Amino acid sequence: MIMKRKHNISIFTALAAALMLLATDAFGGSYGKKQKDIVDTAVSAGTFNTLAAALEAGDLIDTLKGDGPYTVFAPTDEAFAKLPDGTVEMLLMPENKDKLVAILTYHVVAGKVTAAEVVTMTSAPTANGSDVAIRVVDETVFINDSRVVATDISASNGIIHVVDSVILPN
Repeated sequence: MIMKRKHNISIFTALAAALMLLATDAFGGSYGKKQKDIVDTAVSAGTFNTLAAALEAGDLIDTLKGDGPYTVFAPTDEAFAKLPDGTVEMLLMPENKDKLVAILTYHVVAGKVTAAEVVTMTSAPTANGSDVAIRVVDETVFINDSRVVATDISASNGIIHVVDSVILPN
């Protein structure tokens, strides 16, 4: 009887351990993992490949991997595709780095500005030194003429709001 009880306890212990491992895999997805920074969050989304290439060409990767916090109005690959033919290729050329950096930094605001805060603002100062205009029309938020299509994507060093077109400084 004692031998059978020990055997049952061993089976129970093994089953409990197996269930805990399964639960950790299924529900603990981000447990113990460090949250990604703005660059890694955008890259892992798979819809910001052009933005990632532009950040690399503009030598801005290290900046946006820094402590921050930053708010980035991130244009998708589709947003970059709306630019006139050849524009992205032209901007990625080394001789156009200053222009590229001016455009990219126009998408960055210092601090972590949530969607709830954005809708209370009429403008925001960007990292390139110029302000973007912010307006809400029928519950849709616009940064200049670019529509915000997703908000509050959290990163370790800030927040991302997705926009449907590239925001060009004046």
